[in-house]
Amino acid sequence: MMEEIRGQTFSQKQEMLVKQLKEETKNPVCLALSGGVDSSLLAALIGKCAAENGTKAYGVTFDTVLHPAADMEAARKAAEEGGLLHKVISVNELEFERIKNNPKDRCYICKKGLFQKLKGFAENHGVRTIYEGSNYDDLSQYRPGMKAVKELEISSPLLDHGFTKKEIREWASQLGISSASRPSSPCMATRLPYNEELDLFTLRRIEAAEEALKELGFGVIRVRLHKDVARLEIPVEQFSQALEQVVLIRNILKSLDFRYITLDLEGFRSGSMDI
Repeated sequence: MMEEIRGQTFSQKQEMLVKQLKEETKNPVCLALSGGVDSSLLAALIGKCAAENGTKAYGVTFDTVLHPAADMEAARKAAEEGGLLHKVISVNELEFERIKNNPKDRCYICKKGLFQKLKGFAENHGVRTIYEGSNYDDLSQYRPGMKAVKELEISSPLLDHGFTKKEIREWASQLGISSASRPSSPCMATRLPYNEELDLFTLRRIEAAEEALKELGFGVIRVRLHKDVARLEIPVEQFSQALEQVVLIRNILKSLDFRYITLDLEGFRSGSMDI
């Protein structure tokens, strides 16, 4: 089935996805809205279809301790652009069983807990269909959370119709969605090795470091922490910029109590802690 879908043209996939959303939004729906480009595109499409059907569409964002604070503003904007009713569910993932020690199936445990809360929201608001934004490229990466999505019968329309990240960004750009070029913003726990205790103070230090480096012009940045060593991942093409600003970068990280600072010569790569 997936091979058949992947054989379709971009426009054919667009047509089939919109057809599905038009049918499903005849009843109230809700979307797990992170503010990233995937869920932002769905917000725009779902909002338009729901408006045509005269039904309600909710964009639900989790206010959590493991995601950057900047995600909330991006999610609010995506809900506004798509015309979704924006709702926020506050969650402390560190209270979930076994999450605190950052196990290899952390994403599964976390996603299961979050989407169980979302299902409760849906039941209370008469919602039959819940969407989330996984895409076809996620199949080639370590994504244990996708197991939870399937178990809870959450709909992943971008994945089901074979949309790649590149295609999603292209469509979002065509629609004028503000997050079309926004870099991915994964859970902050991905900055630490598996089986290492997560604590809020350390996560906030890492987040502050990444935000400060973004202000220097590094749009894609990961500060991976290995005990006393902060390993910086930036795109290889920005290495020369990093060397020009090495004193400033060092001072920023030292001020946040990072003892040793290194630049990863392999550059930025998603999911490097999974290697």
